[in-house]
Amino acid sequence: MEYNFDDIIDRTGTSSLKWEKYEGRDIIPMWVADMDFKAPPAILDTLQQSIDHGILGYTVIPDGLNDTVIAKLDELYNWKIEKEWILWVPGVVCALNVACATFGGPQDKIVTTSPIYPPFFAAPENCGEKLVTVPMIDINQRATLDFVALEKELKENTGLFMFCSPYNPCGTVFTKKEINRIVDLCAANDVVICSDEIHSDFVLDKDKCHIPTATVSQTAANQTITLMAPSKTYNIPGLGCSFVIIPDEDLRNKFKSRLQGLIPNVNLLGLFAAKAAYKECDEWLSQLIIYLRKNRDIVQDRVSKLPGCKLNPIESTYLAWIDVKDTGLEDPVLFFEQAGVGLSDGNFFGQKGFVRLNFGCPRSVLEKGLERMGAALKKTVAI
Repeated sequence: MEYNFDDIIDRTGTSSLKWEKYEGRDIIPMWVADMDFKAPPAILDTLQQSIDHGILGYTVIPDGLNDTVIAKLDELYNWKIEKEWILWVPGVVCALNVACATFGGPQDKIVTTSPIYPPFFAAPENCGEKLVTVPMIDINQRATLDFVALEKELKENTGLFMFCSPYNPCGTVFTKKEINRIVDLCAANDVVICSDEIHSDFVLDKDKCHIPTATVSQTAANQTITLMAPSKTYNIPGLGCSFVIIPDEDLRNKFKSRLQGLIPNVNLLGLFAAKAAYKECDEWLSQLIIYLRKNRDIVQDRVSKLPGCKLNPIESTYLAWIDVKDTGLEDPVLFFEQAGVGLSDGNFFGQKGFVRLNFGCPRSVLEKGLERMGAALKKTVAI
């Protein structure tokens, strides 16, 4: 079956976070990481069956869901996990907060990198923990970790390292060598790794592949809490369904104890959608990646020609991290909003002078947004 990702779906009036932000204004929302594509038919059919049944009660983990996840991770990464390692939670963000509350201590700080997905900044603060950020560095137009600076911070009373892989917002797919180095540094300093891998299905470069942090060694497995979800991949974030994989029993028990009474169970629609996603939607995802790859190529080509804008090659995700410092714009987000395009502000990710563009949308919408950006910049920025 061929899926139509060019179909434009009107999301106005649907209480969409992405679209309601600019209600009544001629601004194309290209900010939050929420795609403008219909969820796969198999998921929609499953949801309809649940609605037709008519009773939306308390739900246990559906038969076969954990087995489906186990089979999928084995297929994708040759990762042999056990059912007991899987914990279901209503979102990766709540899992980040639980990890900070569990593994950050009174004398310990939490370390992450920047720029990064804003909840990485908020989670330690929510838990009353100290956060230290280590800026990413660019090597050959690719964002990676500053291992010298990271080692210095990990050595000094650190309980948790929050890692994002693939990297949001820079789009980096980390190599096995890089991940091994992170694991070695954390293991040497008894630091737990919380690895957010929600974008793992969005590797766009054909010569690269996602490597789950916990798979590189037994040491990694013993140190790592992995966060995954069908929400970004199959465009169902509103269903609030994610899972945590914790091979080490001690870490798992500590994490579970923090969940009790604070984090609600995943709702039945999210659980049944997850099962359908991992069992029946491979072809949909394959076609989506091909579509996003073409969108990525268009973004990289167009942005490279915009005055004052720079963009590293995007290895993964449907997000472009655009350097606009050379435009001289005092408020680039406001500037592009006035041009009719809504982007994410780099300040929220910890890096001034950048904007993030979501290209997970029909191609005609993407083209229109890029045209608006180009026309506005050419009128304003000296070439």
